[in-house]
Amino acid sequence: MEKNIHEDCGVAMIRLLKPLEYYQEKYGTWMYALNKLYLMMEKQHNRGQEGAGMASVKLDSEPGNEYMFRERAEGKNAVTEIFANVHKHYKDYSQEQLSDVSFAKTKLPFAGDLYMGHLRYSTTGKSGLSYVHPFLRRNNWKAKNLCMCGNFNMTNIEDVFEILTEQGQCPRIYSDTNILLELMGHRLDREVERNFVAAQKLGLEKRAITNYIEENVQMSNVLKTTMQHFDGGYVICGLTGSGEMFSIRDPWAIRPAFYYKNDEIVVLASERPVLQTTFDLECDDIQELKPGQALIVNKSGECSLQQILEPKQNAACSFERIYFSRGSDRDIYKERETLGRQLTDAVLKAVDYDTEHTVLSYIPNTAEVAFYGLVHGFKEQIDKKKVEQIAALGSNASPEEVYHIIHQDVRSEKVAWKDIKLRTFITEGNSRNDLASHVYDVTYECIKPYQDSLVIIDDSIVRGTTLKESILRILDRLHPKKIVVVSSAPQIRFPDYYGIDMPHPEEFCVFRAVIELIRERGQESLLREVYENCKKELAKPKGEPIFNAVRAVYKPFTVDEINKKIVEMLRPEGMTTPVELVFQSVEGLHKAIPNHPGDWYFTGNYPTPGGMRLVNAAFVNYYEREHLNAGKA
Repeated sequence: MEKNIHEDCGVAMIRLLKPLEYYQEKYGTWMYALNKLYLMMEKQHNRGQEGAGMASVKLDSEPGNEYMFRERAEGKNAVTEIFANVHKHYKDYSQEQLSDVSFAKTKLPFAGDLYMGHLRYSTTGKSGLSYVHPFLRRNNWKAKNLCMCGNFNMTNIEDVFEILTEQGQCPRIYSDTNILLELMGHRLDREVERNFVAAQKLGLEKRAITNYIEENVQMSNVLKTTMQHFDGGYVICGLTGSGEMFSIRDPWAIRPAFYYKNDEIVVLASERPVLQTTFDLECDDIQELKPGQALIVNKSGECSLQQILEPKQNAACSFERIYFSRGSDRDIYKERETLGRQLTDAVLKAVDYDTEHTVLSYIPNTAEVAFYGLVHGFKEQIDKKKVEQIAALGSNASPEEVYHIIHQDVRSEKVAWKDIKLRTFITEGNSRNDLASHVYDVTYECIKPYQDSLVIIDDSIVRGTTLKESILRILDRLHPKKIVVVSSAPQIRFPDYYGIDMPHPEEFCVFRAVIELIRERGQESLLREVYENCKKELAKPKGEPIFNAVRAVYKPFTVDEINKKIVEMLRPEGMTTPVELVFQSVEGLHKAIPNHPGDWYFTGNYPTPGGMRLVNAAFVNYYEREHLNAGKA
């Protein structure tokens, strides 16, 4: 898979349930949570290398003292940078002072009770420190301070923007993050005011009113009145200045979140093995946040799970499992292994069942587990073949014949190596293209030239750029009899709008191949028909069901026809080695990953109205760029 395809973000949260003195005594440092947050973020580095941020809240701070802290940085080393910056605050203090919990609580920044971390990959193309989470909304009332981060992409931001402006607000920035912060902040203000009125009715005054508010804020009220407006995939996390901590998952379960609680901590992360490794937990110790559910910890440390939104049809993202999530997760490892194993029959057919002259390999690194599955599948087939051959020899078989049969085995090699990373200062087109062809290197003389077929498995094939510019070129240097490129995922046909940066259909090699087939067969009228149908869907009133009209462009063609056209398009000039593509089937995907049925990348079955609307809009934009603006309509 092209390594510049990114998943949106990763999140991490820690709430201490005991005083800092407890952690100083038991773990030797009050920085227990700060250190654990660092580990949680580093373990999720795969989810964000464009920026990172963290925040902390102190409970029971006195007026005139800061109680909410934030640190952010850009770049792939951002996690190291933000924690280094935090520790710079401590460099002028003695070890005795740093070990004094009372001193830390009153004098040191980030010596808090609540912590939140975020790792960012942009799906909007926007960069700069102002776009790095967490986002902060300040107020002189502790309970009205809101710090928020998330792994999300909202598909109906214009609708929510309209809601805000109708309320009289004037958002400064038009983005889903800023608008979510402002809407949630507005609802938090209302919740604080509700408690203010309740406190007055009880006859409370001044500081007693403040204490009452902070002890009675119901984040469930805030979340219910905020999140009902949003369409998209999300895990939203937040802290308030008064000590509330929360995380809510979208009602379709598109984006993942896992949590753990004991009598010392409540923790949450985007990935389960992060919690296992950081806190030395077993897999079954950890729970997954359910669709539409929120994990809420109030100021006093009481933890609850509350159903904020009604669960929708399960659309947990299968692409998370195939590519983005850590393969060290127990279930993800099994799923990826199964994806590879299930491709055995199709690959055997592609190499004419000649296992003796077939070498299996993979594209590093995320396809490695699927590769093991394919190897296991080949081994099973070879073992069956051995049994049949030995049985056919009968009782008069010679030792030499038996020896030859039992030593048949799967041939596998590490053929491809990720060799260099392109540097951004190389901008000139020809130079950059030449460098791209050397991103990967090969293990020379690992196959028999012109005799062995080479099977190389990847987790997915998106744009096809890496195949064309690098992989096929370098594999051709080995002079295999045939190259079989295998994808453990099905054909990616449709954009994503829930947090992965694949928003335009023309980026996909599968879509481009279908367009070429349509043009070759003189079926351009189909594109016009789809364009008109997309506009009809977009013209429907709000609330009326909307359908994906783009699916019609794929109907005239078989998977095999599309595969052959992709090979034609991606084959480098001058390459003569035969190439065949093998994709996972959609049925195979669901068999391997039964609990994550979200498959809109492959089928166009978007789980939300916003996704359906955006895919139609994307095709309209594509068609108008390619046809109307070019005078081809």
